[in-house]
Amino acid sequence: METVTENETASLTIQDFTPKGYGLAVWPREAPLPALKVEIAHTVRGDRIVAAMRKKMRGVRKGRLLEILQPAACRVPAVCAHAQVCGGCCWQQMSYAAQLAEKQKRVCDTFANDALVKPIIGAEKIFGYRNKMEFTFSENRGGMRYLGLMIAQAEPYVFNVEECHLASPWFTSVLHAVKKWWEDTAVCAYHPHRDVGALRYLTLREAVRTGQKMAILNVSGNPEYALTRSQLDLLVQAVQGAVGKEISLFLRIHQTKKGKPTQFFEMHLCGPDHIVEELHLSGGPLAFKISPISFFQPNTWQAEKLYDTALSMLQPFQPQRIFDLYCGTGTLSMAASRFAKEVVGIELSPEAVLDAKENAQRNQIRNCNFHQGDVGKVLTSLMKESSFVRPDAVIVDPPRAGLDALAIEHLKTLSPKVILYVSCNPLTQAENVQQLQAFGYDVKCLQPVDQFPHTYHIENIALLVRRS
Repeated sequence: METVTENETASLTIQDFTPKGYGLAVWPREAPLPALKVEIAHTVRGDRIVAAMRKKMRGVRKGRLLEILQPAACRVPAVCAHAQVCGGCCWQQMSYAAQLAEKQKRVCDTFANDALVKPIIGAEKIFGYRNKMEFTFSENRGGMRYLGLMIAQAEPYVFNVEECHLASPWFTSVLHAVKKWWEDTAVCAYHPHRDVGALRYLTLREAVRTGQKMAILNVSGNPEYALTRSQLDLLVQAVQGAVGKEISLFLRIHQTKKGKPTQFFEMHLCGPDHIVEELHLSGGPLAFKISPISFFQPNTWQAEKLYDTALSMLQPFQPQRIFDLYCGTGTLSMAASRFAKEVVGIELSPEAVLDAKENAQRNQIRNCNFHQGDVGKVLTSLMKESSFVRPDAVIVDPPRAGLDALAIEHLKTLSPKVILYVSCNPLTQAENVQQLQAFGYDVKCLQPVDQFPHTYHIENIALLVRRS
């Protein structure tokens, strides 16, 4: 029986965090009913607050912060005016030292071995660090238009962003220019369930080491709502008027049809057809072409620390032959090529492999060989060759879901001396590490790196060595 109603208020103490970084409190109820766990955005462990109960959604009870009665010792004033609304910076109201301590604790708790976890590598630049942002177009039933980010605990609702402190100021200039362009047109935001409207996302990218800029307007592939040439010309004028003619601008068409795979098409509107970013690594700088669909680490400064740290853990083993599975555009492959005799990269995405090959050529790297295709199929094909030599080391940097069972089997088959596992999700990484330990590997070191200050996200490096 439910005894707590919507909008009922209570004084609570935030006792913990949810996995997504929201504060977690216990809402008391009359016996014999057990207390309720309630998540409340924009709170910090130790805050004493007044909260209102929100409507139950998907089985999770959520509260709304009304007042802070007594702030936690680590609470600090938020820099951003949107801090009490935005779903992006869940920890901006917590001191950066406390953020790092919380992330360190999470890695230690996840792997249940404090001794193996090195102190987290923090960021020197905790604002203005993102080189890529995606802003969403949305309209409500009353015709109000929004271009911005998701509201905390209320996805997919969007609020208008006036300024985001995570990226360079020019992102805000372009955001406002595009919003004004939109308001002067009859173009509608895209509604996915009804397949009506045009505008989906505005993606902004920056090569922070070179200063080059890119903007991508993502639109629906429904031809009924296609933008006109005149509308696109006005968009170009708006964007160039905000930041100058040197910006690279694309239209990206997102075509979905029931029963058919999703397709994407790019139309180059103005400026260069790509931008070039650099990573300044200990072995010297590397340059990378970034096209609209290229993946690149969203924090250039911390990516440099991440890669330098990861490869410094690998170098003492002096691997001559390295396999980089799920290599993407070959960033780690090329960095590792400086101390290895040969690096073999494997990637499913054809576009990423083309970028990897072009980037290797751009950096005059000749000991990297990239193969496009499913990792399992490519490995099977390579192992059938009479000249096949097993790698001394394997690098894996999978998506948040981690390595699937087949990928684990590939590692078992390759049986390298060393596995360097870079992960953006320590939870799935820990599960994979446990599986690899069963195949004869020991974890020698765990190194967390903070790529995204003010968020709950953690990058973690695991070094595994095969038992003799």
